[in-house]
Amino acid sequence: MEVTRSHESGRLPILVGGTGLYIRTLLDGIAPIPPIDPAVRSTVRGADAQENRARLLDLDAEAAERLQPTDTARIARALEVVLSTGRRLADWQRERSGGIGTAIALHPIILLPDRNWLYSRCNERFAAMLDGGAVEEVRSLLARNLDPMLPAMRAIGVREIGSWLAGETGREQAIAAGAQATRNYAKRQYTWFAHQPPEDWPRFPESLSDLATTKRALALLDTSF
Repeated sequence: MEVTRSHESGRLPILVGGTGLYIRTLLDGIAPIPPIDPAVRSTVRGADAQENRARLLDLDAEAAERLQPTDTARIARALEVVLSTGRRLADWQRERSGGIGTAIALHPIILLPDRNWLYSRCNERFAAMLDGGAVEEVRSLLARNLDPMLPAMRAIGVREIGSWLAGETGREQAIAAGAQATRNYAKRQYTWFAHQPPEDWPRFPESLSDLATTKRALALLDTSF
């Protein structure tokens, strides 16, 4: 992997961004869940959300109670795992493999800037996406007639730009909806990073709007090896 190659060449790998799941998988490993039977996946993904939750209550009540009824993607995932493997998702998740957290010198920092500043950046970002090729990208994606449940089809901006391309909304409405979806995602990520990582990971609450602030953030990193 790239981290190993960086170490072998005497360089310092710096990992930036990513979701909490990506970080947890990199450091702690991932559950060795075997590939899901395509027939099972097709049946689950084609079923009604309420039907999937009812089946999950019978087969994995713990997961069904833990997940919100509106979290249809995770409900479907938990159901297809138990149907395809005969084991609950939580059982698989206790068997982590592949994490590098115990094999590296980790120097983390969590950026938690002012929310108003962050949301303003979210608004600017989505508007810039439209001017930077996102419209053409979504048009090409929709032309492939993919399954709407695929992750690519549920990415932020696809539905909002798609509605505009279909004539259901206007450009300004698409920008407003896309910016709102981006802010909602940022809010969830902000909450996760504020509370889930270890308490001894330093949190930096300032906005990285200038060089001086960035230097203060870097000062929290103990990069001596």
